Amino acid sequence: MTKTALANPDEPRKPAKNQPKLRDGVMKRGKTWYYVIRVTDPETGISKPKWVGGFPTEDDAKEARDEARVKARRGEYIDRNAITVGEYLDQWIESHAVEIRPRTLASYRTMIRLYIKPHIGGLRLQAVRPARITKLYRDLLTGGGENGKALGISTVTRTHAILRKAFGDAVLVDELIPSNPVERAKRPKAVLNEPDAVWTTAQLRTFLGAVGRHRLFAFYHLAAYTGARRGELLNLRWSSLDLDAKQITISGSTGVVAGERIEGATKSGRSRVVSIDDETVTVLREHRKAQAADKLLVGEKWQGAEDGYVFATGWGEPIHPDTVGWLMTKTIRAYNKPPERPRSAEPLPHARVHDLRHIHATTLLLAGVPVHVVAARLGHADPAITLRVYAHVVRSAEVAAADVFARVMNEAA
Repeated sequence: MTKTALANPDEPRKPAKNQPKLRDGVMKRGKTWYYVIRVTDPETGISKPKWVGGFPTEDDAKEARDEARVKARRGEYIDRNAITVGEYLDQWIESHAVEIRPRTLASYRTMIRLYIKPHIGGLRLQAVRPARITKLYRDLLTGGGENGKALGISTVTRTHAILRKAFGDAVLVDELIPSNPVERAKRPKAVLNEPDAVWTTAQLRTFLGAVGRHRLFAFYHLAAYTGARRGELLNLRWSSLDLDAKQITISGSTGVVAGERIEGATKSGRSRVVSIDDETVTVLREHRKAQAADKLLVGEKWQGAEDGYVFATGWGEPIHPDTVGWLMTKTIRAYNKPPERPRSAEPLPHARVHDLRHIHATTLLLAGVPVHVVAARLGHADPAITLRVYAHVVRSAEVAAADVFARVMNEAA
């Protein structure tokens, strides 16, 4: 329930005869309860009473009073503010519009509109308690989706992440609330979704062979050999490649928002340099020759800029991100139909462009490449992210490490 202050916070109205009197800083007025504490102004050193009301029960008022007293003694008391959760989230998302990737920003706005505002958007920001956030998660899990359908744990987990960040900024940046209630809320435990390498390295080779005749072959090769994200590769310009030094610089990403191709920062917000091997250098040189031939063929109708995209259409225009996913599915289906696939060969399982990233990471980790090196290639802000996502692969590598150590010891005997 929204709490309201008395008309004059320093001098509340005198309670009616039939109403309980002020007892230990708590009193009832009408149907709601109020508490009063004394707060010292840090600038003047003068102590003044602060009244806060609108609590549904006496116990709620006492709990809030006790919390306020502790904060007042610590000098952490925060004056009342009537801003609602919905109003604050609107301000918060706009203040982060520049630093958040466009695709992520659109996702945040959608989740705030669909899953947060309808439930707690009208509550005062300062009135939100951990129990209310916990109830929000339960409500979303049981019927927070379209037409009252239950939402998945992953969606609720993303909602939690948004609220934790927003309420955290309300504490540390805007100083509107003394502590973050989201941190103390009980959220559903997400089921660990360990990404599997859908393909073996042999199956990856088969796919690359099948797509080798297509003009976008270099895209899939680079995705598999660097672990870069789809949007990062589609954002690459030729100036980002140093083929002599055998490295590429990933500094941005491309996505689709409301059907429009949008460019922004990488997921981590930082650029990174990724090394490439000799075979990949050759693939990229051949790709550049093919693109130059396209440009010569089109002539003045070429749409590409001087520092054009590495992966572009036959007219030099940027590729729509969905194109590479569609082409990958089409290639797999075509390979699995006779006579493309030899009778002795197993069909290729369906895979996504993002699975090429998982194959890259899994292959490196099982080969013993240090986690921090793999994290740097993938663009993870912290190796702990890599450890969490690929924990099952690391465990497999640890078992192999034990066998390696035992074998070395036996050979030394």
